[in-house]
Amino acid sequence: MKASSKLILTPLVSNLQSIDANQIVTAELGASNSPPLVRAVGIEKSYGGARALQGVDIEIAPGEVHGLVGANGAGKSTLIKILAGLVHPDAGSIEIDGNEQFLASPHAAAEFGMNFIHQELAFIPGMTVLENIMLGIPKKSRFGIIDWAAIEDNVRPIAERVGITAALNVSVKGLSTAENWLINICRALVQKARLIVMDEPTASLSGSEAEKLFQIVQELSKSGVAVLYVSHRLDEIELLCDRVTVFRDGHSVDEISKDKLTRARLVEGIVGGAVESAGPKTTSFASEKTVLKVDALARAPMVNGVSFELHEGEVLGIAGLVGAGRSELAHLIYGADRPDAGSMTFDGESYAPKSPTAAVKAGFGLVPEERRADGLVLSKSVAFNAQLSNLENIIYSPALPFINYGKRKVGVDRIIRDLAIKTQNMDMSVGQLSGGNQQKVVIGRWLLRQPKVLILDEPTRGVDVGARAEIHRLVRELAKDGMAVIVISSEPEELPDLSDRVLVMADGRIVKELSGKALSRNAIVAASYTEIEHSRTA
Repeated sequence: MKASSKLILTPLVSNLQSIDANQIVTAELGASNSPPLVRAVGIEKSYGGARALQGVDIEIAPGEVHGLVGANGAGKSTLIKILAGLVHPDAGSIEIDGNEQFLASPHAAAEFGMNFIHQELAFIPGMTVLENIMLGIPKKSRFGIIDWAAIEDNVRPIAERVGITAALNVSVKGLSTAENWLINICRALVQKARLIVMDEPTASLSGSEAEKLFQIVQELSKSGVAVLYVSHRLDEIELLCDRVTVFRDGHSVDEISKDKLTRARLVEGIVGGAVESAGPKTTSFASEKTVLKVDALARAPMVNGVSFELHEGEVLGIAGLVGAGRSELAHLIYGADRPDAGSMTFDGESYAPKSPTAAVKAGFGLVPEERRADGLVLSKSVAFNAQLSNLENIIYSPALPFINYGKRKVGVDRIIRDLAIKTQNMDMSVGQLSGGNQQKVVIGRWLLRQPKVLILDEPTRGVDVGARAEIHRLVRELAKDGMAVIVISSEPEELPDLSDRVLVMADGRIVKELSGKALSRNAIVAASYTEIEHSRTA
């Protein structure tokens, strides 16, 4: 990306210090005699025979940062769609400023000052920053022609407020997820939003980018804009939120004020009791047999001479900051990209896959970082997606290449049962499932295939604490059965209890290998930040 087109994340006020959990200032809630900005009472919604919401309540005050948490499938997304006017409730009421309202459409929700920023950000790569900010917003015109100069004059102060410092007429193509978040926040403020709903806002952000977003959330709150903050990252909920509503199985089961907010209470509300943890990893199933050997693998500019060995039954973690080259390394191993230099051996033989198809045939599987874009066909069924990599095993014969639906059903029923996938049936569109259940479908696909090496890129991103424990337990069971597993994660607390070893990457290189007593969250964080400075100055 050219320097001239780069957007820079900056604090909204020059004297705002870095976030500190002990110093964070929460917004002063509205006076006790003032009605909430938004109040939902007794909201119910069913889809066929499945009850998504069963009498949920939530209220959000002006200027409040209100957290919304719950397991995948708890009903959070359904409530957001109702507030956005995309879905109409079967029962219950919604009040805005104390007056009951019917939100017939997204336009009606926007008229009341409600704006929604979803995980899948709304932007069009072929347009400019300004054009993307103005998506869906009526535009000034002169003589029937859009007056972009006047629009830019009006938008520029708001763009500067959220940290967009470059000219607004540059293309958004190539901008980072963090930069596109700023565009969406700016769009909300241009529409004079009174409530901004943020769905998993830091799921694709680095630590420093997330901190800048926290600063923006605080500043929005101080200026009177309410934020409904939906996240599986409980540390962020504890840090930012004035109040938290907890959903479980379609019910609102708890509302917690800032002074009573604890991790234990959040977890208990989300899962209905203490989480059944997979427990610290006390047993390694790694053998001496080398399954995959990577030697000086490189593809400029993201992978620069990576070497390591992966053993049968081993869980190998790969850590590092966003942009360290972890996913790019996975793509080289999986055949999605071709290396510029270096070599690989698999089961003692030369391995140079020309495509993912070749990698799958050799015995590799990949759960990609962006499951919705790269791992699923959202319009197709759970069954279709679960068997997508296993088609040759569910046809009658090579001479009769028609799907044996009996075989297909047996396999799909097994992964729905074993992975506790919440779906009405195997023919339900996978796009209708929650994020955690979509992830289980992608992982289940490879359980049916049984590869020798499985690469999991951010396997628990956007997944609740209960589903995370299930995925971790599954990874260990796969290793116990002899599968070699590579786990890429941006969350350093995830890897120590899951992995036999952790490789820390920075600037496309492995800068640290951690194992045994040396393997800890703090060690991973320290290597990710200190080693990157060393690698850049070396």
